[in-house]
Amino acid sequence: MAERPRLLIAGGTVIDATGERPADVVVSPDGVIAAVGGGLAPGAAGDRTLDARGCVVAPGLVDLHAHLRQPGGEQAETVESASRAAVLGGFCAVVAMPNTSPAIDSAAVVREVQELGRAALCDVEVAGAITVGRAGGRLAPMGEMAALGVRLFTDDGHGVQDAAVMRRALEYASDLGVRLAQHCEVDSLAAGGHMHEGEWSSRLGIPGICAEAEEIMVMRDVALSRLTGAPVHFQHLSTAGSVAILEAARRSGVAVTAEVAPHHFTLTDECCASYDAAFKVNPPLRPEADVAAVRAALAAGTVDAIATDHAPHTPDAKDLPFEEAPPGMLGLETALPLALTELHMPVADVLALLSWRPARLAGIDAAHGGPVVAGRPANLCVFDPEATWTVDGSGGASRSRNTPYAGRRLRGRVRHTIVAGEPVVIDGEAQR
Repeated sequence: MAERPRLLIAGGTVIDATGERPADVVVSPDGVIAAVGGGLAPGAAGDRTLDARGCVVAPGLVDLHAHLRQPGGEQAETVESASRAAVLGGFCAVVAMPNTSPAIDSAAVVREVQELGRAALCDVEVAGAITVGRAGGRLAPMGEMAALGVRLFTDDGHGVQDAAVMRRALEYASDLGVRLAQHCEVDSLAAGGHMHEGEWSSRLGIPGICAEAEEIMVMRDVALSRLTGAPVHFQHLSTAGSVAILEAARRSGVAVTAEVAPHHFTLTDECCASYDAAFKVNPPLRPEADVAAVRAALAAGTVDAIATDHAPHTPDAKDLPFEEAPPGMLGLETALPLALTELHMPVADVLALLSWRPARLAGIDAAHGGPVVAGRPANLCVFDPEATWTVDGSGGASRSRNTPYAGRRLRGRVRHTIVAGEPVVIDGEAQR
């Protein structure tokens, strides 16, 4: 195999956790950043230059929460197709959720997904299930999965309902040095619901899910984290009450962290008035007051990360009546532009939420999210923060097309993505 050419990313503005500066970036053939500075010139003939004029050059994005569907759901997505959507959205690493078929609840399935990830366009990290089959009863063999490199465990799609099971899982996780992530929903309160319980569910005649179904589990797991001393990560928080509980817990020193999904700071439950299942998601879209609270928590630094909760579904599934359709939305290609368009935050603060903070939470900050300096792995995202574009309904690189943003005008677009030194996206086009 021919040696990869030396790569020059020229004319951009580097933004990372250390600050902002105009600089060129040179990437060596072995996938490491070789130099960062002004006026760097191409070296030998055959070197490749990527134009970054007018663009931000940043550490690649990291998604803590993506449903890649494989094994078992290949009709909606595969690891490869999801990774292509990821790099087009600027992500150099994604964490694959374990609600596959079979669930990722054993070393054997972890190895299967890791093997699939070797052919992906980005790094694929595997989250393991907390309980066998994600059924909430027996603990999965977390030690065996942790030995294979799994650092995040969740029954995502279901919350762990039994407090004693969750306590025991936290105690094991603490011994193993891994992190548990919780889908916060009390089943007995959410059962039969399909959207937020409130004014719009009443108007539409659709059974609702009350905000308390989320908030009660957040409160419980704050208490369990305090009891065990083990960290808990809260997935896709969506209500004002949840972020208030989170803020109070953090002030008191409890080791809790949280993510929010783009749809929970860009869409409201009123969107469901069309009865379009593209707007059905779990947890459901909330009223404007909750959206405002989530945005405020992001701006204040109360929330640690933006995670896509990328959840592809086939058109046949999403074309069912609202109450019969599965919840979930695509998210990998629109997360960064939605944040840049809707949050009105400095670009560096948006990148913190999408890059270096989630990299630390995922335990992959040795390779991802670090400063753009010589000697670091070349996992980079180059994007034009001012480019505008309109989302179409095709679903992009995903095998599915269940985006709720079709027709929405967004600001910010990825131009190049470099993973381990390989330019996998050039001028907005995936290279394989």
